[in-house]
Amino acid sequence: MSHVTLVRHGQANTTARDELSYDRLSDLGREQARWLGAHLRDTGEVFARAYSGTLQRHVETAREMALGLEVVRDSRLDELEYFTMAQLLFAQHGVALPENREAFVLHLPRLFGYWREGRIADVPESFESFESRVSAVISEIAAGEGRAVVVTSGGLIGMAMRVTMGLGMTAFAHACLAIENTSLHRFQPLPTGLALTLFNAVPHLDGAERSFARTHL
Repeated sequence: MSHVTLVRHGQANTTARDELSYDRLSDLGREQARWLGAHLRDTGEVFARAYSGTLQRHVETAREMALGLEVVRDSRLDELEYFTMAQLLFAQHGVALPENREAFVLHLPRLFGYWREGRIADVPESFESFESRVSAVISEIAAGEGRAVVVTSGGLIGMAMRVTMGLGMTAFAHACLAIENTSLHRFQPLPTGLALTLFNAVPHLDGAERSFARTHL
């Protein structure tokens, strides 16, 4: 077993209100990914394997990082469909979609609660299914040979923390809310399971000259 580094994709379309519109990097998102790739090369970080989800923002982030490896695309690393479920939550329960970051901070935990309790009909994926696929793919990658880097999304990273650390629903939602674009998260295999050894690191964005590039959406 070897450690797994999860990378959240670069900033996507911040004005989107649906899955398709959101799924492309902004100019800043591409720059964030290039800076991260340069940082990893400059610091001598070497990976034996690379993976990404199949969404456009995952593929573009991995490409801009220039990892120098063949990137294996795996749909199990795709994000939960937040916009789809938010629209269903509004239609079925009258909970409005958030208009800004402050409203999103309140909306996400509420949506997660409804989702887990099965109170949103016709969701594209159940909470239990999402939890199971994340647990399976992270365990499978961790069992491989050599260090692995995985480009994915914030919800999946948060769920990876939940299944490896036993996080409750509030802590799970808070973890997702904290995760920045192109941040690094590392899990180290131990005889008893995976341990989180790095969370939300953005060393490539350190310094006043890049403080503007630290984004959550």
